[in-house]
Amino acid sequence: MKMYLISDNIDTLTGMRLAGVEGEIAHGRKEAKAAVEKILEEQNLGILLITEKLSIEIPELIDEIKLNRKQPLLVEIPDRHGSGRQENFITNYINEAIGIKL
Repeated sequence: MKMYLISDNIDTLTGMRLAGVEGEIAHGRKEAKAAVEKILEEQNLGILLITEKLSIEIPELIDEIKLNRKQPLLVEIPDRHGSGRQENFITNYINEAIGIKL
C-alpha cells in the first residue's frame, strides 16, 4: 500500500519526503481537485494525506472520499502554520454531539 501527500506548501512536502512519503504541491481549488482525482485512480493507494488548508478548498470531494470509499484512508493534516481548528475542537465536538457540557 502506498501513502501520498497533497500539500499546499513545499515545507510539508519536504518533511514528508524525508519520511519516505511521495506527494505533490497544489494551490487552490482547481489544482487540489485535479491532484486528488488523479491519485485516486491508483490501485495501490492506501493512505491519502492532504493539508487542512487544501481540504477546505474541496469539501465535496473530501466528503465523497470519506463517506463512499473504503480506500484510501483520508487524513487531513495541519501544515507548518499549525491547525486551523479551534483549541478545544474535540471537546466542543463531543459537547455538540451529546448535548452535555463536559
